[in-house]
Amino acid sequence: MGSPSRSARCPVLEQRARWERKRACTARELLETERRYQEQLGLVATYFVGILKAKGTLRPPERQALFGPWELIYGASQELLPYLERGHWGLGLEGFCTHLEFYTQFAANAEKSRTTLQEQLKKSKRFRRFVQLQEGRPEFGGLQLQDLLPLPLQRLQQYENLVVALAENTNPNSPDHQQLTRAARLISETAQRVHVIGQKQKNDRHLQRIQALLSGRQAKGLTTASWSWSSTESQLSHALGRWFLRQGWLLVVPPHGEPRPRMFFLFSDMLLVAKPRPPLHLLQSGTFVCRALYPMAQCQLERIFGHSGGPCGGLLSLSFPHEKLLLMSTDQEELSRWYHSLTLAISSQKN
Repeated sequence: MGSPSRSARCPVLEQRARWERKRACTARELLETERRYQEQLGLVATYFVGILKAKGTLRPPERQALFGPWELIYGASQELLPYLERGHWGLGLEGFCTHLEFYTQFAANAEKSRTTLQEQLKKSKRFRRFVQLQEGRPEFGGLQLQDLLPLPLQRLQQYENLVVALAENTNPNSPDHQQLTRAARLISETAQRVHVIGQKQKNDRHLQRIQALLSGRQAKGLTTASWSWSSTESQLSHALGRWFLRQGWLLVVPPHGEPRPRMFFLFSDMLLVAKPRPPLHLLQSGTFVCRALYPMAQCQLERIFGHSGGPCGGLLSLSFPHEKLLLMSTDQEELSRWYHSLTLAISSQKN
């Protein structure tokens, strides 16, 4: 008898075989990358955290600010790896999920860790020499401490990709399918929380950067909850809800006279218009004076022209209760990006 034809093959068995191949490949990648991850965690725990603790090069608050829960994350990996090596994927990852809070704590500390490293390298010659000595060890393979500090957050993203793939390619009748599915859900939820924390930290850096660029009474309080639209109105937005969206030059078209270039900073709750200080200003060259603030909750936006995608630029109309702005750009793509960002800001205030 000849071999069975392709049409005679069992689709269910073929699907199971594909699952098994993908599962085996994913499991192997998870194991191999976990070994490397644990090795790198151990290098930092041994040659940085441990020695700094023993020598007292950094005070405990500074050391905690720099490394956060690094040793706890290292311990979680040390618990997980033996399970992976024995092929107990579900049991190992179920236990690992009890340590996911360490990754959330690490993410919340990430900005403080970054600034602490910069400050200590700048002001402490002893710490700077120590870091250079440790980074020169052959075990580090040329990696610097600043390259290794983001490692847990990078690994969390890998965990999400690999564990979700492992769960999806595990037979539903497998004894560890339920454990893997639950682990994939918990890791994904943690990764999402960490992503939100990272976005908030990035936004805070934008707010602080812009605050440093601005002067003038109206510009005070960008990163706090003290900004209000007038002396008679209560504040419309707490700083925690203020998100930076876009900045750039646009031309303000007045009722009479020539268009004037102004720097615009768009946030989720307001539009800030600023004028550059003179280049020869002794103390504040390169900064801006805040000239006006406009609440996006009261804005009506209209594109006057600039729909066709041609080379002629365009014009936007922004109407507020007591004022109307006409903003022009000679770059139509840039104007379209502004239109999109302004629309986003307006809709965010209406939700």
